[in-house]
Amino acid sequence: MKFGLLFEMQRPYEGTEIDWNALYRETLDQCELADQVGFDNLWFVEHHFLFGFSGSPCPEVMFGALSQRTKNIRIGFGVSVLPNHHPIRVAERVAMVDQLTNGRVEFGTGRSNAYEQVGQGIDPRETRERWEEAIEMIPQIWQSEEFSWEGKFWNVPPRRVLPKPFQKPHPRMYLACTQTDSFRLAAQKGIGVLSSASYAVDILKEHVKVYRDAIKDADPVGAEINDYWANNVHSFCGKDDQAAKELCAKSMKTFFGPDKPYIQGRINAYEELLESWGGVPDNLKADFGRWLRQSDDEHKTQAAEAGISLDSGPG
Repeated sequence: MKFGLLFEMQRPYEGTEIDWNALYRETLDQCELADQVGFDNLWFVEHHFLFGFSGSPCPEVMFGALSQRTKNIRIGFGVSVLPNHHPIRVAERVAMVDQLTNGRVEFGTGRSNAYEQVGQGIDPRETRERWEEAIEMIPQIWQSEEFSWEGKFWNVPPRRVLPKPFQKPHPRMYLACTQTDSFRLAAQKGIGVLSSASYAVDILKEHVKVYRDAIKDADPVGAEINDYWANNVHSFCGKDDQAAKELCAKSMKTFFGPDKPYIQGRINAYEELLESWGGVPDNLKADFGRWLRQSDDEHKTQAAEAGISLDSGPG
């Protein structure tokens, strides 16, 4: 298991202009520290128009800076919104970052949402087909001396697309998944999953089963099958149990506020999350048993080796 950080580059709007310069400088400092203390990877989103929620419209610009300020940590597109961009431009950007980082890129992809798509003149009804065409094109671009394409959305005459990635045959590819069909689609294409651990355990377990069953018959779009799975969780680290809960409460209220469309009808969502997951390491270990009891034998064995009891925590 590996551990990383996912950056939305949020700066809640409180009636004054956002200091974008400070936001980006602080983010770079955090990433440099993450590299120094041994985190495995960094992931950056691509979002547009989401004022206060995300200041990350072009993460590859941050990656250029990070390539020179970090040494070991892997750098992930989390995700590149393929329907928004010409696949050649995506392939070029990813390959260039991979060269600058000496092969530390993870390439996550996705489709975004209707609000962001319409703002860029993209028909939301076309985004799945656009994604499917782009995800077929990009690994071929990387592996072809001369590339050409005739498709529904893009046509490319024979061209030599440069540069090629540092990693051979190419960086690992992923799809951001939320619905059952998207987990199945990722498996069918032979690419990894970027998901969330905020699902109920039984739902997450079903998603894992769908993916594992489907990837057995994968027709990979890339040179190799990538079966890596990444989950993001909201977390906050502190030395004192109660102090940590109090410090993160404001951010949780902002993220899970009643004005957010994904939280309507769950007014006490952030309190519930704090109660179920908040705590110092000993508390978290004690509560982790409720997840482990529903996991597979491999993870149960790893937990036992780490001294985490399957009998701990609420039922």
